[in-house]
Amino acid sequence: MINFTTASFKDFENIPGMDVNQRAAYFAEYLTYLKGESRLNYRLESHTGCGPEVELDIPGYGGRRQYVSLVSNDYLGLTQHPEVKRAALEGIQQFGTGAGASPAIGGQYSFHELLETKIARFFKREDAIIYTTGYTANSASLLCLLKKEDLAILDMAVHASVYEGCSGTTVKSFLHNNLEALERILKDAKSKYRTKMVIVDGVYSQDGDLAPLRDIISLCRNYGAYLLVDDAHGTGILGESGRGLIEQCGLLQEVDIITGTFSKSFAHIGGYVIASRDVVNLLKYQSRQHLFSATLSPACMSVVKAIDLIDEEPARRIKLWENIHYLTSGLKAMGLNIGNTASAIIPLKIGVPELNARASQMLLRAGIYANPIMYPAVSRKDARIRMSLMATHSLAQLDMVLNACEDIARKLNLGKEDTYV
Repeated sequence: MINFTTASFKDFENIPGMDVNQRAAYFAEYLTYLKGESRLNYRLESHTGCGPEVELDIPGYGGRRQYVSLVSNDYLGLTQHPEVKRAALEGIQQFGTGAGASPAIGGQYSFHELLETKIARFFKREDAIIYTTGYTANSASLLCLLKKEDLAILDMAVHASVYEGCSGTTVKSFLHNNLEALERILKDAKSKYRTKMVIVDGVYSQDGDLAPLRDIISLCRNYGAYLLVDDAHGTGILGESGRGLIEQCGLLQEVDIITGTFSKSFAHIGGYVIASRDVVNLLKYQSRQHLFSATLSPACMSVVKAIDLIDEEPARRIKLWENIHYLTSGLKAMGLNIGNTASAIIPLKIGVPELNARASQMLLRAGIYANPIMYPAVSRKDARIRMSLMATHSLAQLDMVLNACEDIARKLNLGKEDTYV
């Protein structure tokens, strides 16, 4: 039997001797346990739209009320921009609510062509393909491009979609941002595989830290490997004009494949792959999840406007960075561990899972909605509260967060060296 006190969701992925219904019933017992312990802080239903505050009704937390939201990746606050909303409505009014077919057999419309051109030009590149989710942009494209004769070399901290996309090829992983380990793999693999592709994030989703892209691309060129960068969390935020870490490092024309999502700074849903025209055409006719799935609805016209607004309203990016510096400075002044974040993702690293769960409960009671991150998303000893900042957070809201964190740090004795495992 599984010990519910120390269990994680991963323990229920495959339970020996249990068929699907038995496993589901046992997992339901675990969810009931978590609810009873006020530890199920996931899938909380919001009654308001995406924004710096949301309205939640959490049993045992004072009924329906407003919470400062630190759970959204709508970094620039464009989901509520009137021009973005207007573009979505105009797309629906002109084309209806759905595409009606897969892109290969009737579901490719002029607004898809416009969006593909727009996102490619945004990155100053030749061509792009769009997918219905950012997850599939990674998983579907990698399943198509890399086969059993090839090699994917992954930073251990890349997104789950990358791991799924590499399930049909040979995979070797290196310790997060460890260039010596990466070079050892590249050197050993130099003449052993048909295609070698190094795959990293630009901004990593749990620590908010950055990939050393200049050094990585130098190694790739030295050893004949391609480089794919998923800069989902950097696009719109980093770089002189918001083109992400790749722009910040001066590598827009050097990275072989760029992937990302429309669900963060671009305020909608969907994903994209930026590559050479030949690679994009290969994906358009060989990537199964693209070929056999209906494509984005006409509401994706909102993304076209959001792309424009990255350039038209740089003040949003400036305000976001003011918020980032304000919150991180306050947390550091308390002696709290926020790791090496250099983005809008701020991890409050607590380490001990039980303390992390208590801190999450205390934040909710203080009116702060933030995600507790536990194993398997991070290692068992690296539990943290993950906070995502938006340009639309006010300083008063951030002060609420800092006051709550100060109170929690005092009550749980955080900020001491021996707190972290």
